[in-house]
Amino acid sequence: MAIHFKKLFFNITFNTCLFIMLVIGIQNSSKKISINLLINETVKLPVSFFVGASFISGSIIGGVLPTIFCKEKK
Repeated sequence: MAIHFKKLFFNITFNTCLFIMLVIGIQNSSKKISINLLINETVKLPVSFFVGASFISGSIIGGVLPTIFCKEKK
């Protein structure tokens, strides 16, 4: 059980650091777009934010799902 906690903690910590670097890095982006969702449109955000956020969310899902669904060997 401790190994699962370590993996989850590392995954969340690593991706949080990536998100902080993403936010710092996009401060000077000039090209901004809004995404049309089914209900509303988003606010105008830089394109690099959407790309980075989708990468980070995929990284979180890819790190958490195998940790949750793996079976322990006895």
